Order: sequence, then C-alpha cells, then structure tokens
Amino acid sequence: MSNISVNGKNLQTTHQTVQMVVNELGLSKGRYAVEVDGDLIPKSELDKMHIVEGMSIEVVQAVGGG
Repeated sequence: MSNISVNGKNLQTTHQTVQMVVNELGLSKGRYAVEVDGDLIPKSELDKMHIVEGMSIEVVQAVGGG
C-alpha cells in the first residue's frame, strides 16, 4: 500500500498505476489533464506510470460553458 496525494488529499492505495487511481476516484470522465509531481503527463502514459510512495497527483477537469 502506498501513501499518495490526489488533488491535495492524502490517501492510501493498492493500485499500481496512476490511471487506475484516476479511474477509481471517478476523475477520468470527460476532458481532463493529469499532473504528477509537478509534471504534466500525457494520457497515453498514465497506464504505464507506476505509483510511488509520496507521489502527488493533480487532476483538472475541463468545464464547458458560455
């Protein structure tokens, strides 16, 4: 189990990849961007990026409007 931060909240996870965490938290709906430890990560890389202790993940949802 790893201790990580997602959008400023600390949590423990047994998931192995960033994509699995984002999916589990329901943050992968619609248009979104993911930053890991301050670096913007392409969506195509999220399923290859392994969770590490202390990792900080920020997920931003795009919201349309007019």
